[in-house]
Amino acid sequence: MIRAVFLAAAALMALAPLARLAHAQTFDTPARAAYVLDHTTGTELLAKNADEPLPPASMSKLMTLYMAFEAIASGRLSIDQRLPVSEHAASYGGSSMFLDTTDRVRVEDLLRGVVVLSGNDASAVLAEALSPDGTEAGFARLMTERAREMGMENSTFANSNGWPDPRQRMSMRDLGILASALIRDFPTFYPMFAEQEFEFDGRVPSNSQNRNPILGLGIGADGLKTGHTSEAGYGLVGSAKQDDRRVIFVITGLDSTQSRRVEAERIVNWSFRQFAQRDIGEAGTRISEAEVWMGEQSRVGLALAEDLSLLMPAMSRDDVEAEVVYQGPIEAPIEAGQELAELVIAREGMPATRVPLVAETAVARGGFMPRVKVAASVLFDRFGPEGLTLPGLDPMAVTPADEPVETEAEPAAADET
Repeated sequence: MIRAVFLAAAALMALAPLARLAHAQTFDTPARAAYVLDHTTGTELLAKNADEPLPPASMSKLMTLYMAFEAIASGRLSIDQRLPVSEHAASYGGSSMFLDTTDRVRVEDLLRGVVVLSGNDASAVLAEALSPDGTEAGFARLMTERAREMGMENSTFANSNGWPDPRQRMSMRDLGILASALIRDFPTFYPMFAEQEFEFDGRVPSNSQNRNPILGLGIGADGLKTGHTSEAGYGLVGSAKQDDRRVIFVITGLDSTQSRRVEAERIVNWSFRQFAQRDIGEAGTRISEAEVWMGEQSRVGLALAEDLSLLMPAMSRDDVEAEVVYQGPIEAPIEAGQELAELVIAREGMPATRVPLVAETAVARGGFMPRVKVAASVLFDRFGPEGLTLPGLDPMAVTPADEPVETEAEPAAADET
């Protein structure tokens, strides 16, 4: 393993001004558990009990929505399709669209009923339509399987809507993963989460407002889902975008709607004011070099595989260290663009960022003589000059067997008499 440590190298000069700035203050939240992610750069800003499986309440409806969006994208469900309402779905209390068994509801209305109205009944109607056995329980098992495939290791579902059940659990990090996936995978549907009102069929006008407390505050908030039960407390999966940056946050276990609103706004303001995004280098920018073994060249340039932006504490005064790490020397042949190394960037008070580095150019395997020279160099480095002396062999005079050997012509032998 070779590590090349450097500070603000040529390609990373953009980091230098940041060394004159002080790292963000540690953020403390009264939430029982919390997770904050800079979605734009993938930087974790805060994790408090983030991997603890907790009752997610209605925030678990995001998983039902994700799977419904997947079904629409694959053609298994249409937004204009009308779905029947079962007795089971209609029996749900709490947040509701107030559906009954005589209704046949458009999928698009059901989606808005889940997003804006947090309808437990609407969520169950979608679940039964997509369930492998037509039951909400069957869909819940499918939710758990899909969550595992998406990397949500601390999520288990017993129903589609977060109705209290000891088996219904999600971690705040898992909810962050899910929020990121919704934003990334379904940009067409995501604007639904910013809708503040949905009046379904003129039914119960008092239940037509989105419960998300930070929509409309002018801080860039545009999603995603609130949750509340007596066991879970008050929670929110939120997201906000300012300029080119987007932040996702998850909080739970607060004691009132007021404390949820205050904490959500406080987290958004902290995330944008205490951190700043810096463009470091474009794809193809050379960062360092790596040693090459048995190649036509002895070194190869290491370049950024993608454009690199970093999130930095806005007031950081600490040095930023960048370290190139690779297993070397790297044996030829090497293809241009082949991943060879990692750039590891350390910032005070923040997790290290690991960025892949690729070969700037191709390096072909060397011919016979370059390989002999490399072998001789290795022997010299390892054993000194005596390591190059072998019985009956002068390594510096070795000639490949497939190349002709030039010698002086010998005189013709005389005839024997």
